[in-house]
Amino acid sequence: MDLHYVSTRDHLNRVTASQAILQGLASDGGLYVPDQLPQFDFSPEDLIGKTYQEIAYEVMRHFLTDFTEEELKSCITLAYDSKFDTEEIAPMTYAQGAYYLELFHGKTIAFKDMALSILPHLMLTSARKNGVDREIVILTATSGDTGKAAMAGFEDVKGTRIIVFYPKDGVSAIQERQMLTQTGDNTHVVGIHGNFDQAQSGVKRMFNDPVLNEKIREKGFQFSSANSINIGRLVPQIVYYVYAYVKLLENGKIGAKEKINVVVPTGNFGNILAAYYAKRAGLPIAKLICASNENRVLYDFFSTGTYNKTRPFQLTNSPSMDILISSNLERLIYEIAGESDIVNAGLMDSLARKGIYEITDQMRQKLGDFYGNYADEDQTEEAIREIYQTCGYVIDTHTAVAASVYGKYKADTADETKTVIASTASPYKFLHAVMTAIDPKYANVEDFDLIGPLSEISGCPVPRAVSDIVAAPIRHDTVCEPEQMDQVVCSFLGL
Repeated sequence: MDLHYVSTRDHLNRVTASQAILQGLASDGGLYVPDQLPQFDFSPEDLIGKTYQEIAYEVMRHFLTDFTEEELKSCITLAYDSKFDTEEIAPMTYAQGAYYLELFHGKTIAFKDMALSILPHLMLTSARKNGVDREIVILTATSGDTGKAAMAGFEDVKGTRIIVFYPKDGVSAIQERQMLTQTGDNTHVVGIHGNFDQAQSGVKRMFNDPVLNEKIREKGFQFSSANSINIGRLVPQIVYYVYAYVKLLENGKIGAKEKINVVVPTGNFGNILAAYYAKRAGLPIAKLICASNENRVLYDFFSTGTYNKTRPFQLTNSPSMDILISSNLERLIYEIAGESDIVNAGLMDSLARKGIYEITDQMRQKLGDFYGNYADEDQTEEAIREIYQTCGYVIDTHTAVAASVYGKYKADTADETKTVIASTASPYKFLHAVMTAIDPKYANVEDFDLIGPLSEISGCPVPRAVSDIVAAPIRHDTVCEPEQMDQVVCSFLGL
């Protein structure tokens, strides 16, 4: 099948997969979605015994149809190699009635590595395929993990530069140190006096600024994105849900065609959208359980059909989920609107102007695959403590949000369907919050002094991503206001 991608705000804006990857965001401000969702031409049973890399190819070839087999396999081989600390790439651990899919064994110990390890290779291949000779400038907003993972992926990659914006006071100490110590002559990091949504809005504004874009094109640059708005980020995320299902099947935990539930802690919605695409493509998934923290816009949306970002912004112990604008939700809205770019554009315009939109009852009826709930900070800490005390397994705060919500789901439904929880970050990423949840005696201990104690109680060696940054020099110190982001970009590019 010859698959193309269309903008959620103009279905006539139609491009190939490689063109969508290069552009990142559509020129009309929309997100690229498949013009038709492919159907897997394999069954999970066919994939038993295959490696993560082999499964990745079988999945991704359905979505990136203008890539040759050689091109796609080369990208996969370069991405999923020794930079991961386990041969399995994404192992699973059973704890307290669920299978935890560990997506944090990459270079930056967060799930973003799963997609951002391959995105640079997909992007450079896309550039060659489309005859692009301009230098690609990656603009990225991060709530903590994307920035480091993207920079690690693009570090010193010829023909690219990457500029990352993050909320100065909205990430963990480890997350910030990882970014500020990032090496590579083509990497730039900027803290903003604001929150993630302001950083993301600033990036989108630059993408859609015709004057700025013409200015950089004249100097031999073009913008692209490593955020989850890029379809090159989303497609690799579909892979690990297929992989998880195959491994459960392979190990006799489920039977052929048996459905599973998937629980995903999410703020921008991309990670659970990938599971939804996997389900739509044929993977036997029953319920998609969307776990929110106290910034509960997604929980409220699934409960009421109204998306309302006009609310107090909460800084929580799961900072990568501190998001009020769930960018990837637009892809789902487009679909449940009957793939109507007009309806979707109207709702997104309402969100931009009023901070709120409401879907129709007919659209709500198409959300039956989803269950939404949230966990507050106390419940998050309780989940960490309980799982450690009962199983000896240590999870991070974001995974704990998912675990807590899964408990609420079971209480609400009595559903005993076997369940995979997306474990999105290593507990080492959020040392203080995790250790304090396990034992309050750590409350006054500095983050970096908790590395040893966590290693002792978890039995897990300290990841290189943590040990390498302890003594690494700070290389980035730029801070700006949200409205100054375009000036900073121009300064970095010598404009």
